[in-house]
Amino acid sequence: METVTEQQNVTRLEYEGKEIILIATAHVSKESVELVKEVISTERPDSVCIELDQERFDNMQDPEAWQKTDLVKVIKAKKVGFMIANLFLGSYQKKIARQLGVAVGGEMKQGIESAQEIGAQLVLADRSIQTTFLRIWRKLGFGEKVKLLFSLIWSIDEEVDITEDDLQEMLQQDMLESVIADVRKQFPQIGEVLIGERDQYLANRIKNAPGPKIAAVLGGAHVPGVKEEIFKTQNIEEISSVPPAGPWAKVAGWFIPAAILLLIGYAFLVDVQTGWQQLSTWVLWTGSLAALFTALSFGHPLSILTSFVAAPFTTLNPVLACGWISGLVEAAIRKPAVEDLQNVGEDILSIKGFYRNRLLRTLLVIVMTNLGASIGTFVAGADIIKHLI
Repeated sequence: METVTEQQNVTRLEYEGKEIILIATAHVSKESVELVKEVISTERPDSVCIELDQERFDNMQDPEAWQKTDLVKVIKAKKVGFMIANLFLGSYQKKIARQLGVAVGGEMKQGIESAQEIGAQLVLADRSIQTTFLRIWRKLGFGEKVKLLFSLIWSIDEEVDITEDDLQEMLQQDMLESVIADVRKQFPQIGEVLIGERDQYLANRIKNAPGPKIAAVLGGAHVPGVKEEIFKTQNIEEISSVPPAGPWAKVAGWFIPAAILLLIGYAFLVDVQTGWQQLSTWVLWTGSLAALFTALSFGHPLSILTSFVAAPFTTLNPVLACGWISGLVEAAIRKPAVEDLQNVGEDILSIKGFYRNRLLRTLLVIVMTNLGASIGTFVAGADIIKHLI
């Protein structure tokens, strides 16, 4: 029997002999915390599913984890983008939470506590956050990545004016669908990966949780999709994997540097002076733009110099990135102190704090330097082609 009954912020499903209770929450709402506590204590489910993966669960259990961050390892492991995305994701919630005087993720913490109190099985129902971010990044084109990056940066100091009444409105299905539609309109791939795919993953984990009665604590945005996906079959293997870089991206990664080298070599064959001019064009454009973007990130003068020197070489090597090198220099010269790691959650809420915090500034140097070097590659390449045609 497959039935659905609903009351305010609570949806009950009957699926293959199981009773599934979906609790719609706002991640920064006092009322959501109370609702979670009330439903779980009253219903006493066999399993409590929460919208967390193992990494976010561990971070919630150990709030001081930031103090253990080894930035050099993060850079070498190529996890800078993931780290920045995770920080930005939390910054918006922190702004709202501060305004309303509540703790971020209070409803998830309550779900954990309530599950422990009644002896229910705790199920971490969400997909790995790293997988989600990587799937988003792989699906975005270069222009969309730049657009997203600047959208995130401009949002740091943006004021958030929201009330508890607004949060309750957002928990209603029609309002949520409107919000999700806006996200999908601006960044279609993000909306699908961040909401649609996770709806599938969450639904699969929830309906396969142990016991005949299951309660699931979900962000309100996921409830409409999850309650439909419960009755469908999901391809978990596909949505749990990270798609490889497209073949064209791999080809372009080697083709563009090879083409540039051939053009410069051809210029030398035609005329030595022309060859030196084109080589200078490459060095100046790539080096200058990489250095400029490092400077815009308020990088150390040696980091700026490193960007200028490294960019002409790293842009010709697909396995290296100029930002990694300048980032390592920045981290070595301005090694993040303990207070930087302790204050990262607060400092990310403002532009001033972002530049004051050595950890955040180093991450910004890496991303901005890579962006500048990439732009320099296209500008220099176009300039060389123009002068040789």
